Amino acid sequence: MIVARRSLLAALCVCAATLSFGDAQAAYPERPIRFILSHPPGGSADVIARLMQPKLEKLLGQPVIIENRAGAGGVIAMDALSKSKPDGYTIGLGASGGLATAIALGETVPYDPVKAFAPVACVSGQPFMLGVPGDSPFKTVKDVIEAEKRGNSKLTIGHGGAIMHLTAALFNYAAGLKIPLVTYKGTGPVVTDLLGAHIPLGIIDIPSAESALASGKVRALAISSSGRFEGLPDVPTFQEAGLKDFEAVGFLGVVAPAGVPAAELATLNKAFATVLRDPEVLARFKSFGSRPMMTDPKEFGDYIASEIRKWTAVVDAANLRQK
Repeated sequence: MIVARRSLLAALCVCAATLSFGDAQAAYPERPIRFILSHPPGGSADVIARLMQPKLEKLLGQPVIIENRAGAGGVIAMDALSKSKPDGYTIGLGASGGLATAIALGETVPYDPVKAFAPVACVSGQPFMLGVPGDSPFKTVKDVIEAEKRGNSKLTIGHGGAIMHLTAALFNYAAGLKIPLVTYKGTGPVVTDLLGAHIPLGIIDIPSAESALASGKVRALAISSSGRFEGLPDVPTFQEAGLKDFEAVGFLGVVAPAGVPAAELATLNKAFATVLRDPEVLARFKSFGSRPMMTDPKEFGDYIASEIRKWTAVVDAANLRQK
């Protein structure tokens, strides 16, 4: 009898803990949640999502089923999400490409990222760096700017991916330069060519360049976040280097189809906020050079709109719009 009472008490405690997570929790969710990723298996975004998955399941009391729908810079996944039923049982992890930069570049996108989605929460942001070969004569961003403005510098900037392309364009725009941009198939080859001193400048990310930076064979002149990255405390921001308001971050965020009730969005937002305070999740973010960027739904919606405006201005100034 004592055992039975203890079992009943334990069950009641579990039930109470679940209900205390949020008032809407009693009614939502009542079945599994589909989580569409705009990234392939094995990448940092996929790893982060699968790290969050069991923690979300515990909080929400339902399975969270991950579905990878990579392709077209995230547009395929976001298109599928935009056409899903707005009942709170299908959400997606989108990135800068599918939610902001594709629009800014004038690409044909079958949805309006501001109107088609209900923002849930921005999850993380990954800054980029302006890198040079280890033996480069450039020690600061100012050195690069002065060399280019003197003329005959023969500088180029290597980059991989749309958001890094735009980061390089933003550097040109903010510094008043016209350094040619060279597109690579990914950031890894950019780092390789910096290691071999085949290119003078490159826009790189922390995961791809970590070992090269640690060895001193590649140096970072500046980082594109608004504040210094704790893992690279000696690398100044572009703002500290004299480029006012310079910020370029590749973000990951959770969105749902437009029309999901506010109460359900609040439940999801609270779940992600709880997960993003988990030490294991924070440690993994740090290993990828990312920072948690927890927001409420309105803040994330405003952020997406501001990113579209910012990158549209850069694209127009640099004449990068798709024809």
